[in-house]
Amino acid sequence: MTVAIVVGNPKPASRTAGAAHALVRRLTGSPPDVVVDVVDLGPGVLGWGDAGVEAAVKAVAGAHLVVVASPTYKASYTGLLKCFLDQFATGDGLRGVTAVPLMLGAGPAHAMAPDLLLKPVLVELGATCPAPGLYARDATAAELPEAEAWVQVWGHVLLTTAHLRKEPS
Repeated sequence: MTVAIVVGNPKPASRTAGAAHALVRRLTGSPPDVVVDVVDLGPGVLGWGDAGVEAAVKAVAGAHLVVVASPTYKASYTGLLKCFLDQFATGDGLRGVTAVPLMLGAGPAHAMAPDLLLKPVLVELGATCPAPGLYARDATAAELPEAEAWVQVWGHVLLTTAHLRKEPS
C-alpha cells in the first residue's frame, strides 16, 4: 500500500507537515511513501505544464491513501493547496484514492473546516473519504493528541478502504 501526504502550508517544514507525518505514523506504523510539501514545488504550481508539479500529481494520484493537510487560513484551507488540487482532473483525478482531510487551527472555532471545506473538494476530484476529517490544534500539532481516539475509531475503515483500491488495468 502506498501512502502519501500533501501539505498545503506556505511555510516549509511546517507544523502542518509534522501533523500529517504523525497521523500517517499513527495510522500505518510507518512514514509516508510520498511527501508533497506544495510550497517546495515553487511557482510551477500556479500554472500548468511544470514537470515537478506533474510528477507530484502523478505520485499522489497513484497512492492508496493520502492525508491532505492545511492550516486554517481565513476560515478555509490555503490558496496554495487549492492551486495544487486544481492540477487534478475533476471527477477522476483522485479516483481510487482514499483521502483524509486534516486541518490545523488555533482553537475550536473552525473544527468543522475539514469536513465542510476540504472534503468536498477531494470528493469532487474522485477521492473516497470514508471517515470524518481531522481537526487539530496548532499548539499540539507535533504530538497530535486529537488523533489517538480518531485513529481508534476510523483507522480500520481508512486502511481497509485503501487496501481495496483497484489498480489501473
